Amino acid sequence: MAFRTRAFFVSGAIGALAALIGVPLAFAAETSGTTASAVSEEAPPSAVEDFSYPGAAGILAAKGIELKKGDGNILLADCDLAADQIRVMTVKDDTVGRAGTYCFQTTGTTGYITLSLPRVFALEAADHPISADLTANGETTTVDVAQNGFESVGEGTIGGARSVLVEIRVAG
Repeated sequence: MAFRTRAFFVSGAIGALAALIGVPLAFAAETSGTTASAVSEEAPPSAVEDFSYPGAAGILAAKGIELKKGDGNILLADCDLAADQIRVMTVKDDTVGRAGTYCFQTTGTTGYITLSLPRVFALEAADHPISADLTANGETTTVDVAQNGFESVGEGTIGGARSVLVEIRVAG
C-alpha cells in the first residue's frame, strides 16, 4: 500500500508540474503571433541623426540667422567680449532681423556648422583656428583664420562682393 501511495503522489506531482509549465507555454504560443505583429506595428522608426540644428526655425525668426546643420561642437551663443568666441560681422539689417555681430562658442577642438548668413564682411577666430566657406556670385571661397586672428572677407575687402557665410569649421 505504501508503494501505491508513493506512486500516486509522484505521478500527481509530475502531472501538476506539467500543468504549471504547459499553461504558460500554451499561452505564449497562442499570443506570440499577435504580440509580435502588434509590437512591429507600434515600434518607432529607427533613430538616424541628421545633424539638423535644434530650434533653427525659431532662431531664424528671432535672430535673423539660418542655422542648418552641425556636429554640436560649434554653437550660436550670446556675444561676450570676455569669452573665447568665434565672431562673425555682418551688415546689420533690421528689416530682416539680422544683427551686426554673431558669436559662436566651440565645445571641442574640431567641429563644423553649416548656415546661411548674408552680407558677412569679417571673421574673428578665438582659441582655435577656423576655416570658413563663403559664396558670392555663384562661387565658393574658403578663408582660413588663424587662432585669435581676424580676416576681412566679402564686401569687407576692397572691391569685394556681397558674400554669404555657408560653413564654419574648427580644426585644431
